[in-house]
Amino acid sequence: MVSRRRFLAAGAALGAARCFGQSTPDLLPTSGGRRVVIVGGGWGGLTAARHLRRLAPELEVLLIDRDTAFRSLPLSNSWLVDRTPDALVQQDYATAARAWGYRALRAEVTAIDRERRRLHTAQGALGYDWLILAAGIRHDYGPWLGGDARAIEATRRLYPAGFLANELDALKQKLADFRGGDLLMTVPPPPLRCPPAPYERAVMIAWLLKTRRIKGRLVLVDAGGGMQRFNRMFAERYKDQVLHLTHAPVKSIDPFNKTLSTEFDELKFDDAIIIPPQQAADLVRQAGLVEADAAGTPGGWAAFDPLHLHAIGDERVFLVGDLLGRASPLFGHYPKSAHMAARLGRIAAAEIAARSRGTLPQPQLPESVCHVYTDIEPPEMMRIDAQYRVRGDGLITQTVRQHEDPQPRGEEVVWAKGLLAEMLVPN
Repeated sequence: MVSRRRFLAAGAALGAARCFGQSTPDLLPTSGGRRVVIVGGGWGGLTAARHLRRLAPELEVLLIDRDTAFRSLPLSNSWLVDRTPDALVQQDYATAARAWGYRALRAEVTAIDRERRRLHTAQGALGYDWLILAAGIRHDYGPWLGGDARAIEATRRLYPAGFLANELDALKQKLADFRGGDLLMTVPPPPLRCPPAPYERAVMIAWLLKTRRIKGRLVLVDAGGGMQRFNRMFAERYKDQVLHLTHAPVKSIDPFNKTLSTEFDELKFDDAIIIPPQQAADLVRQAGLVEADAAGTPGGWAAFDPLHLHAIGDERVFLVGDLLGRASPLFGHYPKSAHMAARLGRIAAAEIAARSRGTLPQPQLPESVCHVYTDIEPPEMMRIDAQYRVRGDGLITQTVRQHEDPQPRGEEVVWAKGLLAEMLVPN
């Protein structure tokens, strides 16, 4: 019997073969050697590109992204309220590519034909020997808005989540223009990109409302129970600025009448920051790489070998960053943080470098570090460290430690600059 996962993968490959055929012109001819294509110029993709050139200079490395420049603010919540300069984290891909010796191409990959090892774009096709897919996440408005394309477009435009780089400017302007009333923000069920991020953002907004003496409040609609440190902050220091509704999963949203429904309430709002459930980028689904449950029902995240990062059933495709599915049944997903994506990119580079020489490297596991503000004035911060090891039965275990820092001295900026120096060119 063919499993549902294999059926989906086979169907995707067959559809690609029928649509693309053999006649799609090559966008870039190969240099004659073996080629690694990296799709996605985020933290994972850029780190992988640099380390591949260092570890396997004989391989051709090509980074593809639909944008011309990297802009991904690891300190975006503090930037939204003018506590961190934007200039900290922006650079065009061509500059990094020239510095580290790989090639950068601006194009949008529309499909992956894994059977023929070819990527398809509007400009043409590209062959690969190995592929690193670091395409990130997509917002999934379906559970809240169904298939209503008009409502989805309105929600995306009017109430941006601010979890993707191209949404941040609109969100910052929204906060600058807010003059009062109920500003609603959703916290969807996990897995969520950087789990503490919505709560840090809530503290930033509460501080903004309080210091500007705006007659309004943040209504935080939280599918879970929150995080203890932040729950205490909302209740004690920002009780007039934050209404935190816990264990209140969203049922539906009407972006036109500005209403949101939970199981117990219908809430009216004046403005909103709608963070919907998240999934792996569409390319993961198109390529037949999504994980499935025990019944064979496809999920929203990429299925991968947690010890080597290649796709299940395809050792020529490596998966990196936020798009990953469950790493272990003991804890679920890796944190979807910038630090984690960068470490996974480094591991994928080592895997491909070794395999290109006919060897299989010893498994490497990542670690994650996240700096989160828990208040602004006086500044208070929390550092979250996650470490991993392989248990005797082969499963990966996670150890998480939280460190309170009541007197931060810019450690988060030093951390961000260290990660950036690994993949970009110092200014």
